[in-house]
Amino acid sequence: MEQPNLKWRKARQSNDHGGSCVELAGLADGVGVRDSKDPDGPRLVLDRSAFRTLLNELKQR
Repeated sequence: MEQPNLKWRKARQSNDHGGSCVELAGLADGVGVRDSKDPDGPRLVLDRSAFRTLLNELKQR
């Protein structure tokens, strides 16, 4: 998944005071997801359909 010049964006509701922080990156074949507190740690790659499903599930909680 490592791509040069990959631009990660932090979720609007994330902050610098700890807690749940998520960053997203647009990929040619989907969306990258990582923990902003551990940028070199594990990452998820979801195709756009799976990402939409994830967002819809999270919005219902």
